[in-house]
Amino acid sequence: MRNHFVFAIVTISLVAFNAAGVQIDSNIQNKNVERTIDLTTQLVKVQHKVTLENKVKKEFSGVAYTFPVTKDVRDNLAYISIRDALKKELKATEEKTADGSLFTVSVTSSSPTPVLHIETVFSKSLEPYPTQITQNERQLVRYFGNAYFYSPYKTISQKTTVLLASKSVESYTTVKPSSHADGTITYGPYENVEPYSSEPITVHYENHSPFLTITNLERVIELSHWGNIAVEETIDILHSGAGLKGSFSRYDYQKDARNNHPSVKSYKTILPASATEVYYRDTNGNISTSAMRILKDSVELDLRPRFPLFGGWKTHYTIGYNVPSFEYLFSSGDQYLLKMRVIDHVFDDMVIEKATVKIILPEGTSNIKLIPPYSVSRSPDQVHYTYLDTVGRPVIVFSKQNLVENHIADFNLKYTFSKAFMIQEPLLIIGFLYALFLIVIVWTRLDFSITKDSSVTHHHKD
Repeated sequence: MRNHFVFAIVTISLVAFNAAGVQIDSNIQNKNVERTIDLTTQLVKVQHKVTLENKVKKEFSGVAYTFPVTKDVRDNLAYISIRDALKKELKATEEKTADGSLFTVSVTSSSPTPVLHIETVFSKSLEPYPTQITQNERQLVRYFGNAYFYSPYKTISQKTTVLLASKSVESYTTVKPSSHADGTITYGPYENVEPYSSEPITVHYENHSPFLTITNLERVIELSHWGNIAVEETIDILHSGAGLKGSFSRYDYQKDARNNHPSVKSYKTILPASATEVYYRDTNGNISTSAMRILKDSVELDLRPRFPLFGGWKTHYTIGYNVPSFEYLFSSGDQYLLKMRVIDHVFDDMVIEKATVKIILPEGTSNIKLIPPYSVSRSPDQVHYTYLDTVGRPVIVFSKQNLVENHIADFNLKYTFSKAFMIQEPLLIIGFLYALFLIVIVWTRLDFSITKDSSVTHHHKD
């Protein structure tokens, strides 16, 4: 039933793409396509190696090549990258239609058969089936896809390799020729596949990789021109795998000797190498069941929640650290540039539904310009007050939905800050102490007594 549904959506998408008025060069064809679908984690990672060919010309000069993403998977697309043979990223323009998106790049190459490397990452594309399991059952998931490389161009030859998380496969759709060996399913090679061809497939297999979803992440970066940057993250995590059916037995859990288990005991978070004063706490206080390793290029935290996470279970915690500002803040006169990551590595193959970043700048900052590494939603600026502030510190706020590890990239924040503002707080402290001492001096010098002085001699007439 689901396969027919997917096929129907693909057919609708074909009509929508044709109606969108996108110019597809019929002389361009996919000479060879090698596609790898990685299903070893909770993410679906698809790598395409596409060799192009022009039936008329022997060279490519600004030729437009279009890669379609249909509506049934468009909302799950977290990341896409298109690179040339030298792995140089090509700028892709996206055209949205009612039933999907079209990503178009310009291809220029002296080779008659240029190569494109297309990488896509999809979140929430694996469906737990069954949706609920007991504590000792295996976690099985289903993947729905296409045996063919979906393209508006004719494909001369193509082959697809599906990588699984285990050798245990309940079932999979066979499309001749296709084969299954250990943890790999191979579809093809298929010859002379027409444009927009579709052959729906379903793979039902065992997958015990951590199905953790960060439902909300708030990252606060507080910048001080006195040499320190404080970073704090508040994180909500949900185990989005098969839900736990029945009660939980800690006794059975402790004697379970399986290496692969659908629950999550711990995970590794990666912080910058210069991170110091790291803390990890939840609503009950500090969590001591964690370990920290200082490596050459990073700080590795083995975070262990207070309880193992089963399907449907949640946890909430705060993690923070300090880094020296000289590693991330650059200046020329009164012009400054802050360059830091939008997000950190929370755990392997992470999925973040929504991340909100707040950057607290010093008081007196002006001419602020945010340059994100990708499109974000900018919120109205806020004001933050701390000790000795007069007008408050500007706070830059932006957010992004559906993030994965590929989104770990630096933002640039340019602003103007006069060094004269750096002496504002010391002057306020000096002025306060001066006023305090002055009040004390005046207070001790004045006599507010209403009694008579005993040294005064009173004379009375007889």
